[in-house]
Amino acid sequence: MKCPFCHHEELKVTDSRNALETNAIRRRRECLKCEERFTTFETIELSMQVHKRDGRYEDFQQQKLINGLLAACNHTRISHDQAINLATQITNELMQNQVRQISTCELGDMVMKRLLIMDPIAYIRFACVYQRFQDIAELMDALQTIQPKDPGS
Repeated sequence: MKCPFCHHEELKVTDSRNALETNAIRRRRECLKCEERFTTFETIELSMQVHKRDGRYEDFQQQKLINGLLAACNHTRISHDQAINLATQITNELMQNQVRQISTCELGDMVMKRLLIMDPIAYIRFACVYQRFQDIAELMDALQTIQPKDPGS
């Protein structure tokens, strides 16, 4: 690694902390030549492949999961931090189970189960993109699955 200011290669780490929301380590570094300080993030390289709907395989990227959750949870009672923590929980579960390959359907189902518990609006917003609703009837079917059952029936 080189200093981003003077490109000198001799650096020292002045502080290290876990950045749990992204499975990373945050390090403060100082250049031994120009004495400028800067921050780096070291992330765990996940050797997990996502099997896409079109048949392609792609490296798992936690940031894509975070982005999808943030979009679904925007303006709901799920905070920005809760959405990031949810992505981290799912990523950690996959790592603990040593998953090497997962389909977008399996990954989407994991997200949907958790969102249904947390917030029905975020669940529906995620479902609209994930399940690719083509018309109002499909949306209405999804809404029926989360409607509270009438205790009088």
